[in-house]
Amino acid sequence: MNDLLNKIEKALDEYTSIPHSHYMDKVFEAMRYSLLDAGKRVRPMLTLLFAEAAGGSIENAMPFALAVEMIHTYSLIHDDLPLMDDDDMRRGKPSNHIVYGEDIALLAGDGLLTLAFEACLCEKAISAVGYEKAAKAALVLSKYAGVRGMVGGQCIDVMSAGKITRENELFEMVSGKTVALLKAASIMGVIAAGGNEKQVKAAEDYAQGLGMAFQIRDDILDITGDPTTLGKNVGIDEKNDRFNYVSLYGLAGAQILVEQFTDEAIKALDAFENSTLELKNYALKLINREK
Repeated sequence: MNDLLNKIEKALDEYTSIPHSHYMDKVFEAMRYSLLDAGKRVRPMLTLLFAEAAGGSIENAMPFALAVEMIHTYSLIHDDLPLMDDDDMRRGKPSNHIVYGEDIALLAGDGLLTLAFEACLCEKAISAVGYEKAAKAALVLSKYAGVRGMVGGQCIDVMSAGKITRENELFEMVSGKTVALLKAASIMGVIAAGGNEKQVKAAEDYAQGLGMAFQIRDDILDITGDPTTLGKNVGIDEKNDRFNYVSLYGLAGAQILVEQFTDEAIKALDAFENSTLELKNYALKLINREK
């Protein structure tokens, strides 16, 4: 896993090298500030692990792993802006807009969003997997990152402060805001490897279980976590009047749900003939994470 993380970090660094242009340098610097040497890399890790599980290679899947991490990072930059969550700390350091200002932070997010699709459809990606698979992966990413996925979930989050009080509404929001991009990451790995539809569905089911477990654990850590360990502020949901799984089930009940959703994720891996031990262990590792 450490080897994979190192490969992801190196590839992200290489792909976002700063161009020699006075005006563009600043936005690339801001993009790299939030993107590099930070975060758990859950999404790109899933892309690479599912590519292996479906019989493909890490190298061929790497452009798609980079793409999904760029999308995730852009969403965090925008999420921290004053007109959204108004948060001044992310990944253990000041949020992007605190360092670069709101204007450059907005553009840095936009830059990462568009660069993600360039990564999916770049010459290296097409050379590795072919036009059809590259296009299919880009379509999956656009679907799950957009209004039918992550953006839609964030829209529910923004517009429903103090209004969500039922579990079905909460599930819909989490399925968009958190789960959707994990689905994109997992499915793109299978696509890059040339996996079958059964494996695509299994990757989607794994991501659904993992994503729900991940978000509910996040809800718990928003109350019990240490900001220094987490690399971000806590108490954000209470500050923004948000209903979550701890509100609904309490700390103990929410942790039981984390374990149940993790079990569902692991069961989905039965569809793969190649080893899925790393994916299983990854899901188990997230159950009691502290950051």
